[in-house]
Amino acid sequence: MRKAALPGLLLLLPLAACGGDGDDGQTLTVLAAASLTETFTELAETFEDEHPGVDVQLVLGSSTMLAEQAADGAPGDVLATADEMSMTLAEDGNALAEVPDSFVSNRIALITPPGNPAGVESLADLDDPDVDYVVCADTAPCGAVAVAVLEDAGVSASPASEEVDVRAVLARVVQGEADAGLVYRTDAVAAGDDVTEVSGSDIDDYAAAYATNYFVAPLVSDDAQRADLAAEFVTLVRSNAALEVFTDAGFGGVART
Repeated sequence: MRKAALPGLLLLLPLAACGGDGDDGQTLTVLAAASLTETFTELAETFEDEHPGVDVQLVLGSSTMLAEQAADGAPGDVLATADEMSMTLAEDGNALAEVPDSFVSNRIALITPPGNPAGVESLADLDDPDVDYVVCADTAPCGAVAVAVLEDAGVSASPASEEVDVRAVLARVVQGEADAGLVYRTDAVAAGDDVTEVSGSDIDDYAAAYATNYFVAPLVSDDAQRADLAAEFVTLVRSNAALEVFTDAGFGGVART
């Protein structure tokens, strides 16, 4: 079974222990946005099957936080972010080995606990004082998109909480700790029957208007073998086989502006 993905907040400590090569081969460390959890887990397994002896270690969390840590020199071989701004932080910190490339897009989605007990039918319902909704912190890509969507939709009520990443928002809704939450479309797909996705012209229109591109790039490395593996992993992410994985998970093609 795949090793448990490491939360981004613990990046510095665990990787200090496992960032080097093991006796059985290379460890490739991939820093990825939390919304890529299922797809990158599948791609990591594919990569390991194609590269015997290579262990792909996924570090999942807020794109902004991971990019900042990469820029600060934290261990890692590949960075995949949920927006261009986060990737730019790593690029400005001279952490990237190549120019980043966009590979898929995602849209915001409005979800509720199963059965929608609060009767949330539109973004406007988030202004109801009896409705507690949650979003990502605005420093994370999902939070930045949520802020723009809510502002454009004229929602003035403040969220009940701002979570560190999109999976934390999803967890609050799944556990019934919030009446609604703004997550990515792919998170709603991954949650399945554990949530109800609210659909309608307003949320659909805003989601389309604020679709966001994901970016990937290998990180600077002083290990030639691991640098080659990182480049190969990025190639896999951009492949037609990976596109099928992303499409099944609810991602879209690269959004053009």
